[in-house]
Amino acid sequence: MSSQALGKNTSVSEVTNISKHGIWLLAHGKEFFMSYEDFPWFKDMPVGQIINIEEPTPGHFYWPDLDVDLGVESIEHPERFPLKAK
Repeated sequence: MSSQALGKNTSVSEVTNISKHGIWLLAHGKEFFMSYEDFPWFKDMPVGQIINIEEPTPGHFYWPDLDVDLGVESIEHPERFPLKAK
């Protein structure tokens, strides 16, 4: 006899703090600071939209309410991924 997992897989990532300088993301036991200077999409957004985070694959984070996708590398090294406006 085999058993199947019930329910939806819950994320191991969460936004742990929001300040006037940026947000903190906790994922897999590591905390990341994301300043609004480097990640302006979060500035002035409602808390509910910022804390609604998904991790579709390990190390890939998605905020569906904001339509923002970020990988661990871009969070750890935002200088490697400069913002570009069209």
